[in-house]
Amino acid sequence: MKIETQLPLGALDPGLRAAAGVLDIARVGEEARLAEALGYDGIVTEETKDDPFIVLSLAAQATQRIGLATGVAIAFPRAPVVTALAAWTLQRLSGGRFTLGLGSQVKGHIERRYGMAWAPPGPWMRDYVGALRAIWECWQNGGTKLRYESPHYKLSLMVPLFAPPPIEHPRIPVQLAAVNPFMCQIAGEVADGIRAHPVCTPRYIAEVMLPAVKKGAEKTGRDFTNFEIAAMPLIATAPDRKGLEARVRDVRARIAFYASTPTYLIAFESQGYGEVARNLQSYSRAQRWEEMPAFISDEMLDHYAVIGTHDEIAAKLNNRFASVANHLEFAIPVANDADRANLTALLDDLR
Repeated sequence: MKIETQLPLGALDPGLRAAAGVLDIARVGEEARLAEALGYDGIVTEETKDDPFIVLSLAAQATQRIGLATGVAIAFPRAPVVTALAAWTLQRLSGGRFTLGLGSQVKGHIERRYGMAWAPPGPWMRDYVGALRAIWECWQNGGTKLRYESPHYKLSLMVPLFAPPPIEHPRIPVQLAAVNPFMCQIAGEVADGIRAHPVCTPRYIAEVMLPAVKKGAEKTGRDFTNFEIAAMPLIATAPDRKGLEARVRDVRARIAFYASTPTYLIAFESQGYGEVARNLQSYSRAQRWEEMPAFISDEMLDHYAVIGTHDEIAAKLNNRFASVANHLEFAIPVANDADRANLTALLDDLR
């Protein structure tokens, strides 16, 4: 199991990342070096308040061993050649440590935040990854002409001025954010892994996502052996029971928010919580946020979150995810030497 974290290290755990503060860009190098020294296997940066490619460039320059991944960058607003170049540069800068995590985003954001026309995301993502592979092959093998045609992209021009030189590690892993079975199938067809949303429980991964991935891999004759599943579970942990209470309240509210999002309905329906999710959708539309956590029963909370003190949490995470994931995002606040020693021990236990 590879253990990953998001920066800053002192922020909340990955499942509550949206509630965390803004990343201090000036300290990215320092934070990245600390993550590497603590023994993390990877740093993951999402695209919310900062450009993930810039953040990871700073982290790459400050480190030597640790893996670097976008978790995730939004694909469709960027032309494939724009993403291809950013990934190529980061792979060269990091010496082959970069993984390109891509997400589709939902219709409302594509249309109203990015000002683009919407199209079904599965076929679009299939074409997008295919375009990336064609561009990278053209750059790595100078004699290969750029010729890629699909319903979304027709690429046939690459002149020497805009073609970067070959690099030592040209095989850039691509992971896709996925919840619904069809996007999981697309990942199986064209990608190297999946970055699972926090609502994806171990049971959902095993019973819904992995069969869809295998279906996609079989469709295109790909080897499923090295396919990666990166889990980002909702975690409530603290040194003691008293500290755990506040974290549980935060996680309960986060589950309520996710359940109110129509895109994630299948992840709740398949686990028997569809009615709760539909009720929460109506509360969300009415902006009755404060009332929503009460819908999350203790049973539902335990189903979607991993809860325990620091001396319990590693065993609970291993028990749930060891059989369905090979990457795991995990973090606890790090404010002093004692916190660092505690985290190092937890990382050892998780492995």
